[in-house]
Amino acid sequence: MKNTHDAELIVIRDYLNRAEADLAHGALEAAGIHSIVSADDAGGTEPGLWMGGVRLLVRTGDAKQAGEILGPKK
Repeated sequence: MKNTHDAELIVIRDYLNRAEADLAHGALEAAGIHSIVSADDAGGTEPGLWMGGVRLLVRTGDAKQAGEILGPKK
């Protein structure tokens, strides 16, 4: 049996800012789906650095359920 902590992570959504990504992250966590917000913004101290967007990652096995919770991509 594979350890779920070793599961591959995939990007489920890209957001324009950390606030939107954090809201989606909270919705997934409330549903019991572990997720990670990833942005090149020095841990949130330099929000201007995330020009490439903010990514929300989940385990591959949770991607379908996470997509259903987050709804259609905009």
